[in-house]
Amino acid sequence: MSGPAGGNDAAARRINALKSVLDPRPYAHMFRILHFYAYSHTRQKVRLTLGSGVRLAPNVSIRNGERISIADHAHIGERSYLWAGNEAGRIDIGEYALFGPEVFVTASDYQIAPDVPVMHQPKRERDVRIGRDVWLGARVVVTAGVEIGDGCIVGAGSVVTRSLPPGSIAVGAPARVVGKRSEHG
Repeated sequence: MSGPAGGNDAAARRINALKSVLDPRPYAHMFRILHFYAYSHTRQKVRLTLGSGVRLAPNVSIRNGERISIADHAHIGERSYLWAGNEAGRIDIGEYALFGPEVFVTASDYQIAPDVPVMHQPKRERDVRIGRDVWLGARVVVTAGVEIGDGCIVGAGSVVTRSLPPGSIAVGAPARVVGKRSEHG
C-alpha cells in the first residue's frame, strides 16, 4: 500500500514492535520460569541419590530430592514428576527402569477429612518402590505406597494404585494385571 496511510501503518507497527521489546513483563516472566526451574530441578537434582549412567530429562520436576534414589542406568523421561513426601515418603527407582514422558510418581496423598478445606487436608506419606527393569509408559501415574515389582511393564495412561507383582504387564485406571513377561516367570 502506498501513500500516507501506508506510511502510518508501518510506523505504528514499528512503534508497537519497539514497545513489545521494551515491555518489562516478558523479562519478569522469564525470571519466574528460571526461578521455578532452579527450584523444581536444578536445586533438587543435587539432593538425589543417583546411580551411574542415569539419564534424567532436563525438565523433570523433583520435590524433596533427598528422599529419592535412582539406581544405575535408569532413564526418567521428559516432563516427568518425582514427588517424594515432605517428611518421610521415599521414592526408590531400580536399575534400568525406563519412564516415558509425563510419568507422575508421588509418595504423598491428601486425606479427605470432613469440614477441612482441600488445601489444608492432612497428608499421608508412604514409600514408593519401582523395581529393576520396569517400563512405565507415557503419562503413567504411580500413587503413594505402591511397589512395582522387577520387570513390570505399565501401559501408557495407567494409574497404579496397588502394588504389582514382578513381571506383570498392567494397564488401565486403576491399573490391572493383564499378562506376564515370560522371562520374569
